Amino acid sequence: MIYGEKFEEALMYAARLHRTQMRKGRNVPYVTHLLAVAAIVGENGGTEGEVIAALLHDAVEDQGGAATREEIRNRFGDAVATIVDGTSDTDVIPKPPWQERKRNYVAHVSSASRSVRLVSAADKLHNARSILRDLRAEGEVTWQRFSVGREDQLWYYRALVDAFRTAGGTDEIVDELEEVVEEIAETAA
Repeated sequence: MIYGEKFEEALMYAARLHRTQMRKGRNVPYVTHLLAVAAIVGENGGTEGEVIAALLHDAVEDQGGAATREEIRNRFGDAVATIVDGTSDTDVIPKPPWQERKRNYVAHVSSASRSVRLVSAADKLHNARSILRDLRAEGEVTWQRFSVGREDQLWYYRALVDAFRTAGGTDEIVDELEEVVEEIAETAA
C-alpha cells in the first residue's frame, strides 16, 4: 500500500499540533511517539486511515478537545475522527481522576471497533516499550513521571491485555504487549 496526500497532511498536522509537547519526564519530542504508533499500525496491516488515526490518536485528548476533533473530522473524514475519538480516554479539561478514566477506557476498548483496538493496542505497546526501556536505563525513578505508580500502571496494562484478548483481532500486537508488560513487572520487582 502506498500512502497518499492525506497521510502527508496528517503527518504535518500531527507535527504542528504536538510541536511543543515532550514525552513524560524525557527530553524527547512527543511526535516520536506518534510516528512509532503509526509504524506499528502500518506494520500490522493497518489501512491508510488507521495509520492517519494513529498519527492523530492523542490530538483530541492533549491538543484541544472537541474543537480538534471537529478539525480532524473536516480534514480527514468521519472514519479517522471516529478512531481518534475511540482511542481518547477523555476530552474533558481538567481530566477526570486517573483510575476512573482508565477503568472506563478498559471497558470501552473491549467492545470498540477493530480499528480502534488496532490503534489503541499499538499506542499501549509503544508506551509499554518506553517504560521498559526507561526502567532498564534509570530504574525505579521512572515511575515518578506518572500520576500513579507501578502497581496501578501494571493493573492498567494487564487489564488492557485482557480486554484486547477478549475482543480479538490484534493478536500479534497484544502478544508483544503482554510480553513487555511482564518484563516491566519483572524489572520493577
